[in-house]
Amino acid sequence: MSAPTLFPNSTTAVDGVCPPNATLCSGTSCLVLASNFNYILGVSMSTVMAVMLGLVMFAMGCNVEVMKLWGHIRRPWGISVGFLCQFGIMPFTAFALSMAFNVLPVQAVVVIIMGCCPGGSYSNILAYWLDGDMDLSISMTTCSTMLAMGMMPLCLFIYTSAWTSSSSIQIPYDSIGITLASILIPVTFGMYIKYRWPKTAKKVLKVGSIMGFLLIILIAVVGGILYQSSWDIAPSMWIIGVMYPILGSALGFLLAWMVGQPWARCRTIALETGIQNAQLCSTIVQLSFSPEDLELMFSFPLIYSIFQVFYSMAAVGAFTELSSEKGTERLRCSKRRDGC
Repeated sequence: MSAPTLFPNSTTAVDGVCPPNATLCSGTSCLVLASNFNYILGVSMSTVMAVMLGLVMFAMGCNVEVMKLWGHIRRPWGISVGFLCQFGIMPFTAFALSMAFNVLPVQAVVVIIMGCCPGGSYSNILAYWLDGDMDLSISMTTCSTMLAMGMMPLCLFIYTSAWTSSSSIQIPYDSIGITLASILIPVTFGMYIKYRWPKTAKKVLKVGSIMGFLLIILIAVVGGILYQSSWDIAPSMWIIGVMYPILGSALGFLLAWMVGQPWARCRTIALETGIQNAQLCSTIVQLSFSPEDLELMFSFPLIYSIFQVFYSMAAVGAFTELSSEKGTERLRCSKRRDGC
């Protein structure tokens, strides 16, 4: 998860000069924000959410144990399964959905770009709330982001050749580097706090987990308000946007279960598979395509992001309710002399 980018609309340059808040210009065509209010609000919210994300990742680091993290790196079975899901299942699923729904070439490309992106860092927050393996979650997000520098060009070359030349797709390595730093630096500080002051780390984790939950909701609400004009898109892209996150998570869980991973790791791998870095996808399409193409494809990362938030909230609610029922049942059993 990252702070959302601003979703622009097309306009025409006046006297050959684009407006100062244009995000992309090509000849007389420019992409600008729908209104100055949206621009100011978007920049402000992006800044606030970037700071909040750093604080949340710091809190998540307070739940990471150095030895367990090192254990995942030394014996990277869970990481390897996650790698296969991230750069095997997700790109292929994107390709299959694009072919099945026969979408336009530029729309197929944006779906595949989303599938080739590394995992989003807000999967770490969900791993905490769903009682997953936090050490595995952090290591998978970090590794997928690092490996994306080589795997994204390879996957795009394999899967987009049917519609466009992969060389025309510009991968923002600087953005990937920033994402990596935004994970490693605050998490490292959090791990240090846990090592030196365990009691303080528990308090920070409790506050940070609640802040992370609110951040997820905030991103969904702000995205829906700021980018209302982006909802006008082909029905097939809506269907893919609804299906893709849950399908990716389900396939990731199934693969993890098939290779004998514990339930906590299965949940973690499912989250890391289905939750993608939508901001990175938005950045790539802005850098790589014309304003005319962007009108057909730019809203897909937003739709994917909104629905992955929706499914995540539903999963947390269902898991919390189930855990509460199990806790109540155990309490009843403990009070009975004959047990359960």
